[in-house]
Formats: sequence, structure tokens, C-alpha cells
Amino acid sequence: MCGKPTVRWRQSLLKRLCAWQNLKSPLLDKSASPDSLRRIVPVMWRALRKIGLTQWIMFSMVAGVLIGWLFPEQSQHLKVVSNIFLRMIKCILVPLVFGTLVVGIASHSDDLKAVGRLALKSIFYFEIVTTLALVVGLGFVNWTQPGVGVQLPPSGAAADKVTATKVTWQGIIEHIVPKSFFEAATTNDVLQVVFFAILFAVALTQVHGKPRESMLSFCEGLTEVMFKFTGIVMMFAPFGVGAAMAYTIGHSGIGVLVNLAKLILTLYAALIVFCVLVLLPVALWARVPVLRFLKTIREPALLAFSTTSSDAAMPDAMKRMIQFGVPKRIVSFVMPIGYSFNLDGSTLYLAVASVFVAQAAGIDLPLSTQLLMMLTLMLTSKGMAGIPRASQVILAGTLVTFGLPLEGVVLIIGVDELMDMARTTVNLVGNCLATAVMARWEGEFSPENTKASG
Repeated sequence: MCGKPTVRWRQSLLKRLCAWQNLKSPLLDKSASPDSLRRIVPVMWRALRKIGLTQWIMFSMVAGVLIGWLFPEQSQHLKVVSNIFLRMIKCILVPLVFGTLVVGIASHSDDLKAVGRLALKSIFYFEIVTTLALVVGLGFVNWTQPGVGVQLPPSGAAADKVTATKVTWQGIIEHIVPKSFFEAATTNDVLQVVFFAILFAVALTQVHGKPRESMLSFCEGLTEVMFKFTGIVMMFAPFGVGAAMAYTIGHSGIGVLVNLAKLILTLYAALIVFCVLVLLPVALWARVPVLRFLKTIREPALLAFSTTSSDAAMPDAMKRMIQFGVPKRIVSFVMPIGYSFNLDGSTLYLAVASVFVAQAAGIDLPLSTQLLMMLTLMLTSKGMAGIPRASQVILAGTLVTFGLPLEGVVLIIGVDELMDMARTTVNLVGNCLATAVMARWEGEFSPENTKASG
């Protein structure tokens, strides 16, 4: 009596799996033998292998949200899993950026002017786009007034949580030059690694004969190995993403979301409007196939959203943009530079957050002061690294500069992880698009000749 429903269940499951995999019917025996389960296993294995990485990441995000919501205390122990994944990703970053940048510049030793031209075009593009991001953020925060009615923490509450350091343009310029390449590599300071790699590549162009060929071959081999390395590490992505989501939801809770929901919605709405009114027209102007572009970057974007780390998504994003048809030399130059000069999402967030603190403190900022604050942010935001919550330091420095209460940063910290998800994703999308725009500007963009590489 109990066996017949089990047999029918097995046959139904096997039939559906076989239909999905386009397998023939001999696997389905009318007489359900005891070894029918052994026939289901390989079919299920093939069905699981058919599921792409994007689907696994999305599934792990949903699972992580449920775990964080249902088991908030236990989910905090999963942070170690997400940290391990981030560590694996970050160990890719320096050798990948160094190798691709050296090859991209040194292999074009006859045309160093092209490198300088690409740098000037990139900086010009970055300044325009980040300025538009500030304008969108400033407009939204003045329209929605998310800080009105919000109570700031008591004075002095920020002492142990935020370092009130004034960020200066001179300090950022000085920080670009590394004291030691190995120190920059140890701290994953991408901007310093880029500076060293550019000088190293320019010096390599002045070397001739076997030493130059040997060093170029080494860097080319290093680049190829690191792309394969990235592919291996990405297999662990669903576990790291799920753990990161579980920790975030379990740590933030529901109560803090209700109090600052208006701020979160303001930021998300502003970022969406920025993507539609700025990034989309730029993509259309540069004749970038938008749907294929979105399909190309969807997995790195999901990774950036769930881990709140640009570093975590950058290696895979670089690999995919090369596959998309952007030359390797442009990707290896524009993408790392962009993570210091083209953080659209973080820049927009700084505009929203700084005015939010003034509104919560009941301080009326005239438009002239807000514009001066935006100019300051436009300069100081160039020093942000592509790591989680780095923008808090810039925000704290801006608040100190303009005499705003530092306790506002403490208030924002409670929901910063949720806002960091959105702004980090926009940072990634903006930098991926920047590589395609620069390639089109240079006349070297060929998405129609896209080839998958490793």
C-alpha cells in the first residue's frame, strides 16, 4: 500500500527531470525496480549542473535572507564564511591589476601617447558622471527631506565608532604614491598598485631584448592564471553570498529599518533615477548593446550587491568585460582607475547622507553651502577605496569640515549595510560601462566579435 505512491512519485520526478534534460524514455521503466533511485541520481546531477551561477547566487541570497530573519543570533556566526570568500577574492586583486595593466601599457610601447590620451579621456568622463551623481543625490534629498523628524544620538556617541578625520585634496594626492609596492599590495590599495604598475610598464617599454620579452611573458602568464583563479574562486560565490546576506539581515534587524526607511528609500530611488537618466543615455550614446551588457555583468552585480564590496566583484567584472568585447588594455586601465575616481553610487550616497545629517540636526543649509559641500565631496570622494563602508570616513570628514554633528554617522551606521548594497552595485555598473564607453571612444569596441575566454 505504501509502496505504490512512492513508485509513482519516483516515476513522476524522473519523468520531469528527463523531459527537462531531453533524455529518452528507456530510463523510465513501467515496473519501478529498486534501482530506480540510482537512475534518478545522475539525472538530478545533470539537472543541477545545468543551473547557472547567477541562479545559484540568487537562490543563496534568498536563503541567506530567510536564515538571517529566522535565526538572527545564529546567523552572526556565518560571517566567517563570507569573510573567507572576500579574502579569496582580495588575494586575486593585486596580481590581476598589476599583470593586466603592465601588459596593456608595455605591449603598446610604440604608442605611449595613446595611454596618456586614454587617461585624460577617462578622468574627464569620470568627473562628468560623478558630478551628475552628486546633482541627482542633492536633488532627491532636498525633495524627500528624509532627515526631518529623525532624532540624532546624544552628543559624544560617535567618539568610539567614527574617526573624525578631515580629508584634504593634498592628502589624497600624496596617498596615490606608495611608499612600498609590497605595502600597497598587502593593504589592497588599488590606486597605489595602479600608480606603481603604470610606472613599471613605462619603464619596461624602455627595455629591449630578452629582459623585456621575459617580463612581458611573465605578466601575460600571470594575467591568464589569475583569470583562471577567478573562475575557481567564483564557484564558492553562492556560499559567500548567502552567508553575507544572512549576517546582514540578522545584524540589522527590522526595527532600525522602520526608523530610517525614508533614508533608505530615498537613496535607492535616487540611484535608480541616476541609472535611468545618466547611465542609460550614456550607454545609448556609446552604442553599447544594453541588454547584452546587463546580461554580461549580472553575476558581478549580484556579487557586489550581496557582499557590499567592489573588490569582490572587480576580478570577475574585468574578465566579463573583456569577453564582452572591450580590449584587455582598456579594461585593465579604466576599471582599477574607476574604483578610485568613478564611484558613482558612493558619491551619490555622500550627497544624500551629508544633507540628511543636517536635516536631522535641524540645521538649515543654504544652497550655496550645499554646492560648496558637493564640490568638496567631488574632490574627497576620489580617495575612497573599493572596500565596504569606506565612505563613512569621507562622510565623517565632510561633516567635521562643515561643522555638522558627527553623531549623524552613528545613526546611519545601523542601516549602512543595506545602503552599501545598492551604492556598491551602482559603482560596479558605472565602472563596467566606463570601460565600454572608453573603448568606443577609442574606436576599439567590438561586441559583435565577443569570444568567451577561460
